[in-house]
Amino acid sequence: MRQTALPPRKTAFGLALVLLAGTACGRIDPEGPDPARPDPRPTLQQDQGASQADLRRARAERNRAANAAARQAVANPSPASQSQRDFYAAAERRLVAQGRLRRDRVPLDAPIDAETLTRNFIAIALRDEYSQTSDGLVAQSAAAPLRRWQDPVRMQLDFGASFDMAARPAWRAEVAEFAARLSDTTRHPVRLTAERGNFTILVLNEDERRAAGPRLAQLVPGIPAQDIGILTDLPPAISCSIFAYSRGGASDYAHAVAVIRAELPPLLRTSCIHEELAQGMGLAADSPAARPSIFNDDEEFALLTRHDELLLQILYDPRLTPGMTEAEAAPLVRQIAAELLGEAA
Repeated sequence: MRQTALPPRKTAFGLALVLLAGTACGRIDPEGPDPARPDPRPTLQQDQGASQADLRRARAERNRAANAAARQAVANPSPASQSQRDFYAAAERRLVAQGRLRRDRVPLDAPIDAETLTRNFIAIALRDEYSQTSDGLVAQSAAAPLRRWQDPVRMQLDFGASFDMAARPAWRAEVAEFAARLSDTTRHPVRLTAERGNFTILVLNEDERRAAGPRLAQLVPGIPAQDIGILTDLPPAISCSIFAYSRGGASDYAHAVAVIRAELPPLLRTSCIHEELAQGMGLAADSPAARPSIFNDDEEFALLTRHDELLLQILYDPRLTPGMTEAEAAPLVRQIAAELLGEAA
């Protein structure tokens, strides 16, 4: 249920874009009307002679109308959204029945050593799964520079207007807890913030996701139309996705946008949170050989494993720097992996 990674490419506004593994959603409205979509209802302007009391009453009325519409959407999801909810609930049941979506952090049936960890790190952090050709994107592995954050990561949840207000605190608590885990693992500042985030997590239903273009354009001014199209026209098989951006030709990330379907049942939701937020730290690719790992399209593991935590520790080791090639990074990665596992280098 993951979207494979696309290679970095230049955009007209000077950002290098990387599409990492996952899915998408739509129009965002965390606590009120979407600023990217002007409200068609008339508003009272102070210069038209309206008093402060009039303005307050008008705002209160608009908020009541917006809240009523949101409650209606929660109580009566569209046929498309309800279909997605049923689809993902059935998918989760099927995967669990097949023994997938495992939740064990240190699986006893999947031991790892320094050589395996090194090989998996190179495949996940220093490769792209797809290459750009004259015929478009093709499934062809290509070398990629080491990519990660240099700035502190400020994650911000952005809910669709129809998302149940009562369910939002649980999402915030889960994302805040996982952000703290990422920070502890990488020793890089990562936290949930209420505003001015540089890592936005959009939680949208099917209808909102299809209308997400204006919000995406607001989050990333100049984002190419083809990238908006990818997120607004995702197939059902993709449950979550992430875009990460850097400034110009740099290899350190400046902004990321993750999208998670609001229709997901609890375990798939948590799996998306773990995978997209971890991949947004710089582990951009998936590898069929990586085990035990969430960076593998086989869906065997739902949650971040110790193997994945070690990958993140390697990625943010100060001996590595953004932009390093595989040839430059591999000897250091091998040394760091051996140290982490207590093996002789």
